[in-house]
Amino acid sequence: MAIAGTLKLVKLPNSAISRRNILVHPPEPPMELLFGDPTTSIYIGRTKIFNVPFYWTHENVANPHIAVCGISGSGKSYFIKTFLLRAAFAWNSNALIIDWAGEYRDWVKQSGGKVIGLGRGSYLNLLDLGGMKPYDRIKQIMRTLELLTDINQYPEQRRLTEQAIERTYLENKFRMDSREQKDELGNPLTPPTLKDVVRVLSEQSQMGSYEFPAELENAIYRLKQFTKSGEDFFAQQSTVKLDDIVTSGLVDLDLVGLPDETMRALAALTILQFIKEKMRIAGAMEGARQSGLRLLIVLDEAWKIGKDENSDAVMIVREGRKYNFGMIIASQNPTDISEAIFSNVGTTFILKVKFERFLDYLQGSLNFSNYMREEISRLGVGQAAVNMSLTTQTPYPSTFLLQKVEGEEPSKEYFLDLVAVLSANQKRDIKVSRNVSFLKEEFRRKLRQFGLTDTKIEQITKSFEKANKRMDVVSFVITLERDGIARRNISEFLKDSGIDDITIINIFGKVDLKKSGGVGREISQVVIEV
Repeated sequence: MAIAGTLKLVKLPNSAISRRNILVHPPEPPMELLFGDPTTSIYIGRTKIFNVPFYWTHENVANPHIAVCGISGSGKSYFIKTFLLRAAFAWNSNALIIDWAGEYRDWVKQSGGKVIGLGRGSYLNLLDLGGMKPYDRIKQIMRTLELLTDINQYPEQRRLTEQAIERTYLENKFRMDSREQKDELGNPLTPPTLKDVVRVLSEQSQMGSYEFPAELENAIYRLKQFTKSGEDFFAQQSTVKLDDIVTSGLVDLDLVGLPDETMRALAALTILQFIKEKMRIAGAMEGARQSGLRLLIVLDEAWKIGKDENSDAVMIVREGRKYNFGMIIASQNPTDISEAIFSNVGTTFILKVKFERFLDYLQGSLNFSNYMREEISRLGVGQAAVNMSLTTQTPYPSTFLLQKVEGEEPSKEYFLDLVAVLSANQKRDIKVSRNVSFLKEEFRRKLRQFGLTDTKIEQITKSFEKANKRMDVVSFVITLERDGIARRNISEFLKDSGIDDITIINIFGKVDLKKSGGVGREISQVVIEV
């Protein structure tokens, strides 16, 4: 059926046509959302299509939390380091890096920050309150044990453990429903430890009156894994002060000295729980919001606590912006980041992603177009796609492309791989460094002292650059010897890099074996000076 009507020609300006979005579908958000005040926002880079400077601010997004995804070498840590430095400048923000693999330790030192090494002389008492009521802290401890152990499958063991923790607080004269915990003279009470909890359960077992002794013994056994001598990192009084790690500028909480993933996850969850309560209390006391972010927390490759939807990492992301702290969660594998996090973070930076299943997960979580998926699959190092959960509804896409992350140029480091010269026991020992690092300029200066020409030095540095700034230590020593550097000088260089005497001897033994073609063993003459 045809309907008669009148066709009218109307003159319209281009701006009006653009707003109607009939002929044009803008590939990027408008400039007013991208180009923020440089004094109160973080410069990231320029957009790919219109070359607009992108300044990130939490004011434009649903919450200040950030997810970062990309393969190794794509620029994740480069982006994070840049972001933290600029946040400190723009907002005077503090930053806490929960450093799973010790990746940020040297950079934090170079930047004038503070490194706290758990498992290397620092302790964190699991029963510290951090300003919480004992009843609330007990709930957190039990939730942590549920995430990291199988205690939730044994309700009676869970009940026994919870009761024992409560009893230790009461024995130490803590008031269970109060934040203020002081003795008659006004001095702070000393909290109990996990060793006290094990003692309470052991005393109950020795009485012999409990009707399920096996349940009691299993509850004791589970907690003893955290109280063994030499592994009681969470069962001694804290040497880590919470106020210091959230107000001291840039802090790296180095977890590489802890023996396994469970211990690292326990440390990370405990710190997150303390910080969450600290921010709640501070936010309630201050009342009004302050500009910027008071604290940025970095979780890099923390898959054990980033994947579970009951994790405190997820709970903190859901808290949103009201306490003025933000979390940056980074991973090579986006499936290690819970969908609950992707659905709640305000901004996701997607760097180079290699596998189709990872792209499937990202596209399903962030709902970007197939065109954007194709663009992401072709990203180079430092290039990124940005997904923003904007606070206002607009006809513009929430995902757009950056030419590259324009970061602060870091001090270049070179790395010597020691794995080939470590013993089997050393390789199993998490505390033994698998590589050592040194700054490029210091390295070049040292080579000049050894008498090498600039041409030789340039050849050696290019060898590092071609291998992603890495070289195995045996090949490195052979290269230096070929260029005429004496073993005495090479030994001095290795010692200055932090390599112990026994390992140096092993290195020269491997060098001689390789130079001889692996047939027979020559005796290495190594001079180790004290």
